[in-house]
Amino acid sequence: MSRAESRAPQTGAAPQTGAAPQAGAAPRAFRPRWSPDLLRSELATTFRRWRTLVLLAVLAAVPVLVGVAVRIQVGRSGGGGGDGRGPAFLAEIAGNGLFLVFTALAVTLPVFLPMAVGVIAGDAVAGEAHTGTLRYLLVAPAGRGRLLRAKFATVVAFCLAGTLVVALSALATGALLFPLGKVTLLSGTSISLGEGLLRALAVAGVVALSLLGVAALGLFVSTLTDSGVAAMATTVGLVLTAQILDGIPQLQAIGPYLFPHYWLAFADLLRDPVYWDGIQRDLGLQALYAAVFGSAAWARFTTRDITV
Repeated sequence: MSRAESRAPQTGAAPQTGAAPQAGAAPRAFRPRWSPDLLRSELATTFRRWRTLVLLAVLAAVPVLVGVAVRIQVGRSGGGGGDGRGPAFLAEIAGNGLFLVFTALAVTLPVFLPMAVGVIAGDAVAGEAHTGTLRYLLVAPAGRGRLLRAKFATVVAFCLAGTLVVALSALATGALLFPLGKVTLLSGTSISLGEGLLRALAVAGVVALSLLGVAALGLFVSTLTDSGVAAMATTVGLVLTAQILDGIPQLQAIGPYLFPHYWLAFADLLRDPVYWDGIQRDLGLQALYAAVFGSAAWARFTTRDITV
């Protein structure tokens, strides 16, 4: 038999002898878009790293520092926890420790949370390339698309974990240092502590979703370089730049298109009735950034030449 005839079954053509096609001629088996084992592996690897644990510890420490500072101020003045200056909800903490949750999220959202997410997202692909493990991950039958989706899902999981760490640390600190009770909303309506806790959980969820734009941006940057440090620094730099541009009055025309513009819209959840306009704009903008930069990351990563 000639060499061409011997390769016919491998290319899907029927053999000349009329025999049944060999196993190599069968169509490729369908592979699901998600791999639970791959996702579990990425989650375990990310959340076991010392860098991740340190970032979460720093996020947990912020509400403690704010709560202790307010407690000291209350002890000195014997009155409220603020003079009208400082972060949002600061003056209400002394009367109700639940407001420490809202204050801590307002403090960490502009800087600490996006920087932490930028570090995790920036290192997602570039860090693997730098250490040489990316090539071995791609040798496994996972596929680039599934690997990138697992990376993005892991970064999103960190967004949720980081936000919950801030909220839970603030709740525990507020309960230890201040009284808890009925919550007076920004509209003047009083609600029960249980409903206040539900609103705090909703606020944490909105804050976590508000970080999707940073997650997608950082993942895209991570596909552009083999240096994890460079990707992390670039992502954090872009976050800070966007916030600076958003704060310049002369550039207010572009403000609504920058991902940090509606970050503090979560405060509208503390009104009765809830103002949904700002929250919807925020989540819609984050979804747009996630779609654009997620697609860009996929286009770059699936065509990238991995040589190391």
